[in-house]
Order: sequence, then structure tokens, then C-alpha cells
Amino acid sequence: MFCIRRLPDLSREQFQQRWKEVHGPMVQARAAALGLAGYVQSHALPEGSTGHLASVRGSPPDFDGIAQLWWHVRVMTPAEKEAARRASAELLEDERCFIDLAASPIFLVEDHELVRLFLAGRAPGGKA
Repeated sequence: MFCIRRLPDLSREQFQQRWKEVHGPMVQARAAALGLAGYVQSHALPEGSTGHLASVRGSPPDFDGIAQLWWHVRVMTPAEKEAARRASAELLEDERCFIDLAASPIFLVEDHELVRLFLAGRAPGGKA
């Protein structure tokens, strides 16, 4: 998980456009080298959209987006490790152009799925 804040000289719209249209394709092109099983960009809604939710909870300023990445867990060969290292370095170089890295926490998680609705044609309380 990568909770992302944009560089201060970018509007949210500029940040999200760059992230989706430039960085997204860069990740797609390097997905195999990185061993990615999935990549999702969650773009925050326009600023002020969550004002009431945040104020009720006393939340800090919102993020501009969240990147979710999944990996195939396996042992990589030395050549694969080097390719992944190069791909990661290229992506980090690009991230420095639009992400405030010092204000954007990144961490690994273990998912615990508790509810899954609206999938496989099922609605809450309904039957497939």
C-alpha cells in the first residue's frame, strides 16, 4: 500500500493526470520484471469531498491517492532480481517528479477479507 501525497507545486488534477497517464503505463510496462500480480490506482475525489467525514473523526489531511500492488511470491533468479531492481529504480526516479515521498507512507499489508459484496452477480441479502 502506498498512500500518496502530491508535490506541493501540483494541483490534485495535475498530479492524478500524471500518475494515471505517465506513471501508470510505466508500471504496466515493468510489471513482469517486478513480478507484479496486480496494480490499482485509487484516485481521491476532488478536494473537500471528504471534509465532513474527516472533521467528525479529527483526521489528518487526505491523500491524493492510494496505490495498491500485489506480487507473485516466489524466489527470483539473480537476473530477475537485477531486472526488478532496475525497474524499481526507474519508477522511483519518475515518482520523485510528482510525489511528495517524505509525506507518502508506504507499507506492506496482509489482507483479511471480511465482506465481499456485489461480486459474482450477488447483491447484499440477495441470491446469485
